[in-house]
Amino acid sequence: MIHIENTPNPNALKFLSEKKISSVGTQEFQKANIKKINNYFIKNLLNLDGVELVLVSENFLSVKKNEKISWDSLKPSIISSLNDYFQKNEEPILSAIGEAEPEQKIEDNKIIDQINNILNTKIRPAVARDGGDIKFISFDNGIVRVELRGSCSGCPSSLMTLKQGVQNLLCHYVKEVKSVEAI
Repeated sequence: MIHIENTPNPNALKFLSEKKISSVGTQEFQKANIKKINNYFIKNLLNLDGVELVLVSENFLSVKKNEKISWDSLKPSIISSLNDYFQKNEEPILSAIGEAEPEQKIEDNKIIDQINNILNTKIRPAVARDGGDIKFISFDNGIVRVELRGSCSGCPSSLMTLKQGVQNLLCHYVKEVKSVEAI
């Protein structure tokens, strides 16, 4: 059964499943990159009129749409696609067989390890509740660069979340962090 949750972004919804959706972690797919996507299910979702972005996590899928289409016309197609997939398949939509994006190699650096620990334990779970994700990009001269993904991408309240939430937490726990920027 698929459950729907609103997110702070009015153009994004979170679709939760009792079945595992991803066994390779959180991945984001954008309509602009559809030619590079090999996953048939994701391509079909991105081909739905109005869908701009799909974020897939272990037990939820976030869909971001453009403003031209209403959720009333889009929700049934997404729910139907998910139900149809899980009726015909036992494995997750994203599995370890060639679906994961290559993870950035991060040097063993105590500060970066601390930043990632805070992101993974304190920030990512909160952001995931709203149908989004946050990905560490870099740390240089006191500035942490992150990528906001899923429903957080383009959300009107994402800048406030970034500065008042993410930046405050990172600055509190990691004294070397001076600010946080989204790419």
